[in-house]
Amino acid sequence: MLGDLLPVYVRDRYEEFSRAVPMIDLTDPEIEDYLERNVRALRTIVARHGITAIHANHCVLMSTVAQRVHESANVPFAVMPHGSALEFAVKRDQRFHRFAEEAMSVASTIFVHGDEMSGRVLEVLSGVDGIREKFSDLHLGVDTSQFELVPRAGRPENVRRLSEALAGAPRGRSPEQTRALLGQLRDDSTEVELHAAFATAREFDGKAPDVDVEAKLASVDWVSNRSLLFVGRLISTKGIHGVIAALPYLFRDVPDLNLIIVGHGPLREPLESLVQALGRGDRNLVELIVHRGRLLEGSPEGETEGTELTQAAAYLDHLRQRGELDEYFSTAREHLRPERVIFTGYLTHRELRFLFPCCDAAIFPSVVKEAGPLVFLEALASGVFPLGTYFGGMRASIDSLADALPAEVIEAMKLDADPKHTVRDIVRNTPASLDLSLRLAEDLHEIARERYDWRSVAQKLLRELEAM
Repeated sequence: MLGDLLPVYVRDRYEEFSRAVPMIDLTDPEIEDYLERNVRALRTIVARHGITAIHANHCVLMSTVAQRVHESANVPFAVMPHGSALEFAVKRDQRFHRFAEEAMSVASTIFVHGDEMSGRVLEVLSGVDGIREKFSDLHLGVDTSQFELVPRAGRPENVRRLSEALAGAPRGRSPEQTRALLGQLRDDSTEVELHAAFATAREFDGKAPDVDVEAKLASVDWVSNRSLLFVGRLISTKGIHGVIAALPYLFRDVPDLNLIIVGHGPLREPLESLVQALGRGDRNLVELIVHRGRLLEGSPEGETEGTELTQAAAYLDHLRQRGELDEYFSTAREHLRPERVIFTGYLTHRELRFLFPCCDAAIFPSVVKEAGPLVFLEALASGVFPLGTYFGGMRASIDSLADALPAEVIEAMKLDADPKHTVRDIVRNTPASLDLSLRLAEDLHEIARERYDWRSVAQKLLRELEAM
């Protein structure tokens, strides 16, 4: 029994564990107990099955487990670092920095996906002698067999298959809870009142699809309308608030647009409220949510600078400076259709495989650099045009397509990573991406199949582990 404690990088809830605790909040005895439980389990597996190599995901804490098993059983191990452990544990707590350095010093191989991740590892773990020589580049892969092209006429059938996949699944937010939340919103709502309303609205299983998700998706005209998809955790660092801020102009320029938001997280309630406030022209409420949004979500990734939703706040400030804020709110009242902004709740890949190819474009406007955005590859595999903030792993992913697609197509994928300009690019690039998707779906799918299918990645991983 590995116990009821699950160390996590970012606070969340997991049904299998009674205690999911950010690593940096753990005591030394708790960390040691967790490590030793996993070491005992892994030693048993190694002994019973003749394991000859170990692959550890993240630079803490599984790398330390692998290190200890290596020291007792002489089994070599490799580590594949990811950004979350580096950012939310190793960089914030010397205990985890020490664990990471010690494990990386002993590891035979360190798998990195691209220059972005190798640079971050070198920056954070510069004290490890010879670390660069241990690097082996291993790009991301996707199971392309899970995603298929779907013609527009076939989209309703795919949504029906999604609904079938949801049969019997536990459910989260109910429509009654949503109505209760939105019914409390006023243009003169205070921050204290919003905190109270959001706390009540969050009393549901966030890691489950909404009670009425089938009805929501059935309300979309999948054949005639165009759909923009976001998949990710609903937190401010993912940048989904920038898409919401762009909606007044997106709905003006693309009247048949639907925005599908898949995911869970503490920013859901502020986002839903922001959509409602924009549609009603509640300027005070919009400003409050935008400029106090990180406090309203509870800063789930720890203390960071600022209280505002950066992309949205920067855009409103830009419009204010140009004297265009009145026109923005007027456009929102006239064109924004809240019923066409659909929050599905949490979906797994069992359902996403049906939803992805029903959409025309997918957008990932992260505020922070991400090492390897798998959702980008899943969009490609589905023939869906991807857009993302042009830095970190997203930049590498977009650049990797430069030899396969025309320059104007590559440019349409790029969103300026400077929060002052991200929403501007969302407004400008999204309509173009929706048009491009009509003729590029097959090309995008083929690129994913030929370059990023998980089988080629798995073959390289196997070769390197066998050679250790």
